Amino acid sequence: MREYTYAGLKKNDHVRILCTARSAVQADLKPARELLESWGLRVSYGKTIGAINHQFGGTTSLRITDFQDALNDEDIDAIWIARGGYGTVQIIDDVDFSAFAKANFKKLIIGYSDVTILHSHLQKMNLTSLHSFMPLELKDKSQSCIDSFKKALTGHSQSISITNDNNIEPQELKGCVVGGNLSILYSLLGSKSFTNTDGCFLFIEDIDEYVYHIERMMYGLKRAGHLDKLKGLIVGGMTDMRDHKIPFGKNAVEIIKNITASYHYPVIFNFPAGI
Repeated sequence: MREYTYAGLKKNDHVRILCTARSAVQADLKPARELLESWGLRVSYGKTIGAINHQFGGTTSLRITDFQDALNDEDIDAIWIARGGYGTVQIIDDVDFSAFAKANFKKLIIGYSDVTILHSHLQKMNLTSLHSFMPLELKDKSQSCIDSFKKALTGHSQSISITNDNNIEPQELKGCVVGGNLSILYSLLGSKSFTNTDGCFLFIEDIDEYVYHIERMMYGLKRAGHLDKLKGLIVGGMTDMRDHKIPFGKNAVEIIKNITASYHYPVIFNFPAGI
């Protein structure tokens, strides 16, 4: 996978907020809209905002059309997915990314969680996207998190210092970062949307999973060969992990250390993303 950069958003650029999975209403998105507007950006809502079809932000057809329209609209510079949950897989095979590809890295797709499907699909196409929290979550984010988001959104580099709990030898490495939510990546194994991990840093995070399932998913990636040729593994938040009454015997960090023990690339824990 080739390395890529994007120019970042600038004043008066246009951000469209819409749903590809679970539903969201305008009132809950107001803080995110006001934040972006305070940075000089224009903000609009897609037709899926306020639409409700069971737990989803409108019917599958509406979500496809709304997302496709935003991809094709040359006036839109970024698409910020309102909420995660489940549902993006229902639309991915009916979306045409050709106009997005022709935008030459001038349009961003932003989000995480269920949006990992889009990240992985675009990574497979050598296209860029931005892994970030969702508009609906803004009220729960710290100022440092918001500041980091602004830097990423506007294309500014930033450095992050974390504790070296895995005793990694000092070294300088450079490469693409792929991945996202571990459960979503696992669900994409064998599909045309699973990204190429060779020569890349693979980032993983997850929330509210049983620890045995973390092991199952990590073994799935390993047995499929997706851990073999990494430049490094970056582990973000493994948040609110669950266990059974009879304990599994290992936590998420111990599981990942065990499964990657035979590899010679760095495995980085405590990366402040996906938390």
